[in-house]
Amino acid sequence: MTTRSAATSQQGLRPLEIPAALTVSDLADLMGVGPVEVIKEFMRNGYMLTINEVVEHSIAGIIAPAFGFGVLPLSKAKETTVAKADEDTEDPELLETRPPVITILGHVDHGKTTLLDSIRQTNVVDTEAGNITQHIGAYQVEFSSSPITFVDTPGHEAFTAMRARGAQVTDIAVLVVAADDGIMPQTVEAISHAKAAEVPIVVAINKVDKPDSDQERVKRQLSEQDLLIEEWGGDVISVPVSALRGDGVSDLLENLLAVAEISELKANPNRPGRGAVVEARTDKRRGVVATVLVQSGTLRVGDIIVVGDLRGRVRAMFDDKGNAVESAGPSCPVEVLGIDGLPNAGDTFIVAEDEKTARQMTVNNQRERASRSHGPTLEDVHSRIESGEAKALNLIVKTDVQGTIEAVRGSLERLNSSETRVTIIHASSGGVTESDILLAAASQAIIVAFNSSPEPGANALAKQQGVDIRSYDVIYHLVEDVENALEGLLEPVYEDVVEGHATVRAVFSISRRGRVAGIHVNDGVVARDATIHVVRGRDSVFTGSISSLRHFKDDVRELTAGFEGGLGLDGFDSFREGDVLEAHRSHRVR
Repeated sequence: MTTRSAATSQQGLRPLEIPAALTVSDLADLMGVGPVEVIKEFMRNGYMLTINEVVEHSIAGIIAPAFGFGVLPLSKAKETTVAKADEDTEDPELLETRPPVITILGHVDHGKTTLLDSIRQTNVVDTEAGNITQHIGAYQVEFSSSPITFVDTPGHEAFTAMRARGAQVTDIAVLVVAADDGIMPQTVEAISHAKAAEVPIVVAINKVDKPDSDQERVKRQLSEQDLLIEEWGGDVISVPVSALRGDGVSDLLENLLAVAEISELKANPNRPGRGAVVEARTDKRRGVVATVLVQSGTLRVGDIIVVGDLRGRVRAMFDDKGNAVESAGPSCPVEVLGIDGLPNAGDTFIVAEDEKTARQMTVNNQRERASRSHGPTLEDVHSRIESGEAKALNLIVKTDVQGTIEAVRGSLERLNSSETRVTIIHASSGGVTESDILLAAASQAIIVAFNSSPEPGANALAKQQGVDIRSYDVIYHLVEDVENALEGLLEPVYEDVVEGHATVRAVFSISRRGRVAGIHVNDGVVARDATIHVVRGRDSVFTGSISSLRHFKDDVRELTAGFEGGLGLDGFDSFREGDVLEAHRSHRVR
């Protein structure tokens, strides 16, 4: 059988210039054909692809002739290098002072939203189900002729999930602690998350108007969490407030502006806008509505923006009061219409020069996401520290009971030396939670659990985020593993996974190459980089790597279930009809 692309004459093909990689959808757009037809042509050539998958230049060239195109060779000079969404080195003379961005954190009912409500002098809480914040919102207020931006999150998990996706949006964290309740477990978590983000913390001691309020107890509890307030000789500002009555709110805002002034927050407004998504939702009338925070540059209506692997043209923008605006500068939150999909909170955005550049940027982002390595494991800590990739081993410690925390912490901190350092990002009792996973992902940390098990959902999230969880029931074993990791002695653990099976249907003799097998893939996938076990009856007669893998006349990277092809092995050609080929791959467990 001859494929359409092989049968198409190379004469008279229209030249087609494409980048080093692009999505199937974008390839279809360039050729002016439907994406379904392109997917079918890929299938005819042995490639099972979806509309949003990325294909390389050489693979796209295989199917282009079927539609009357000849793909031009990729010139290095033509390869587009697209700026990433990280901050470029700016000329200091171009920088201007920008408003601070504040995030409010704290225990679930200690008055975070009521405080923001008091600042905005509007009633946000009454619109929320159960008086608990249900979404992430960003608002800008003006105090003493200075704008201040607030990001109100449902909790520290959302705050850290944004960091885990690459968006460090906060300049200052306000920790709300109720004077009648004191520090609660969620408050301790919020402190750990704020410290991990390395932002200044300002404490708002709320509900001071209540009869049973005890500010001194709160200050003592803060000191136990290494937050020493100024009047106790530390550098943490604390402000007593009553969010309900509005007492102390002006003092809080004055202190926030003072901290911002010390931090010298600046950005260049005269460049293409870039920043982060704070929230996104689908509106029945307006489509995708994304609340974004501009971090540098200026975002304008009509700009082409790229958000991860999504893109779009800004059709309209609205400020936090619902007014239409034409532009938004640094630290300004706006609602944006025009993105072609629903981005995640924490996704970064950047303005592209034109549609072609935007297309290439989305492809680059897809490829980067696909190749992104998992987080650190104990086995690779030593090499990360030696290479300078990491300065210390970041750990999150979870124990069965509160009393065990200090024993584990003390044993681990004794491992610190002039060359290696253990930093405990967070330590608490109870099961490993999804909040712990997000904190570990954002902080490049490893979770060590002593007599503590992951809660439902935490294991799945850990696999998704690439977070290493290590469980122990003997402190000595825990400390020994960490010590060996720091010294580079801990060996990685691998497991063998069978990815697919194929049956030999025919054997062909090819000059110079010996004999190859004509195969049918029964299930799974047979990939070019897999290790093949040749099984005959009940015996494995050979194990080795693939030297060639073809679908008809074309070299392919893999064959999936239901497809036929030809396969050659390095060092083996004694195939027999009926042999079963098992495709194995070694996966690192930890």
